Amino acid sequence: MSGFHFRAAGTGERIAIAGDVYTVLASGAETGGAYSLFDAIVPPGGGPPFHIHEREDEAFYILEGEMTFFTEGKEIVASSGSLVHLPRGGTHRFQNRGSHPARMLIQVTPAGIENYFRKAGFVLNSSGEIPDTLSPEALQRLVEYAPEFGLKILPPA
Repeated sequence: MSGFHFRAAGTGERIAIAGDVYTVLASGAETGGAYSLFDAIVPPGGGPPFHIHEREDEAFYILEGEMTFFTEGKEIVASSGSLVHLPRGGTHRFQNRGSHPARMLIQVTPAGIENYFRKAGFVLNSSGEIPDTLSPEALQRLVEYAPEFGLKILPPA
């Protein structure tokens, strides 16, 4: 495992993907591949399409707002202070059905999904301008690069 890691408040690589913005708080390179940790901002209506992780487990801790998770035929509404764990292999998605942005911490174990985010999404520069990550072309990138990272993006129902 790599050594001690510190990230100052307000720092970290920012990546826009599937309508959301993820700040990388800890990458696999910084945790010896053990896990990745993200601070996610999900705007109203935001969230990825249904997908399956073959390699990673995910944990979501809601900091602000409310998120709706869909998994195993269930709909779970998680508000601030809630934790949702989704094991690898299950079909799932999450969505902000509220009228304000939601914010959550996402831990992915083991690390590596940040590399998919970089390739399929858009690394943001300091200007703060966010590209249209829900355009047909951007959504095609999600599907195109998914198999390389053990992901399967499912078509809309």
